[in-house]
Amino acid sequence: MGKHSGQHEPEMHIPHARKMLALAGGVTATLVAWGFLVVAAVDLAGKARDGQGVAWLFVFLATLGATACMFLTMILGNKLRLLMKGEEQVVVTRIPGGRRARK
Repeated sequence: MGKHSGQHEPEMHIPHARKMLALAGGVTATLVAWGFLVVAAVDLAGKARDGQGVAWLFVFLATLGATACMFLTMILGNKLRLLMKGEEQVVVTRIPGGRRARK
């Protein structure tokens, strides 16, 4: 028997582990920021109803920021899902020149 015979244990190798970790961190950070902004918007809305007019501007900004954070969370989460499944992102190739160039 040679030293290369017998059962071989496959090494555990995760492709793109750093990219996965970065995407998971991004998803976590944007989700935490979303939660913070939602709580801030609810708190500021209570103050705005009590008569502080400038608080409405901050409610609007917090709501806009929370929406952006949730949108970014979904984008990063989808990229992470595609990376974990091993699928490639679809890249749309465009023909230069528009419609007339294809004819």
